[in-house]
Amino acid sequence: MVIPSPARLPSEFSLAGQTAIVASAGGDETPFLAAALAEAGASVFAVARHDSATDAIAAAVSAVSGCDTARHVGRWDTPEAASAVVDAFAAVHPRVDILVNDTRSFFAKPAADIALAEWDELHARNVRATFMLSQAVGQRMLDQQYGRIVNVISNLAERAVINCSAYSATQAAVLSLTRSLAVEWGRSEIRVNAVGSGWSTAEDIPLETQREELLVRYTPMRRKGHPRDLAAMLVYLCSPHCDYPSGQPVYIDGGLNAHP
Repeated sequence: MVIPSPARLPSEFSLAGQTAIVASAGGDETPFLAAALAEAGASVFAVARHDSATDAIAAAVSAVSGCDTARHVGRWDTPEAASAVVDAFAAVHPRVDILVNDTRSFFAKPAADIALAEWDELHARNVRATFMLSQAVGQRMLDQQYGRIVNVISNLAERAVINCSAYSATQAAVLSLTRSLAVEWGRSEIRVNAVGSGWSTAEDIPLETQREELLVRYTPMRRKGHPRDLAAMLVYLCSPHCDYPSGQPVYIDGGLNAHP
């Protein structure tokens, strides 16, 4: 699936003239998502903990739009750090229309072996960072009475997999936060939704090779997802046309969550 160019994009889904903050944990899906926003017309501001992650976002955006990407490198899981992100953004953009939180730091370990420090760090990266940045950006959206926030989550927010208790707990927390912010900020024309991914890869792996994996054979579509599969839904949820949906998780997971 390819996002249409701005010239062919339906006008109601256009993001032309809008600005988007894209916060990444460094995963390989985020550059594709940022590129989709840019191809729809948005100016992207990249946020990540490391230069390599913001560089990947900037390269993806440049490939589809030819535009440079302003960026901020550092953590954002404290009020001070989140404020620093917003200040850096405000130095180049007068208004924020879109916030995409893709803060999924994956972690797998038997529940009996998880140390408190590991639990706390994972929640700081995945949950607290999402809340802190949503709070800081949300204040600006409240002031302007408009905004779109999309949290990218795993379908493990609603499923259980062995050795993923800590990670699943963070995804469920972000889903609950999505619903709560949608209720609290809805009257201010702020829509807060989530896009959920399943078993995915950013590599273009032949179907025959993918289907050698048991989980792929368990997935109704019998293939892994690709970040491109999330792109169109993300653009819609970030657009002004997304006026009534709010507080909703939309899982683009090949039917995996529908599987018993």
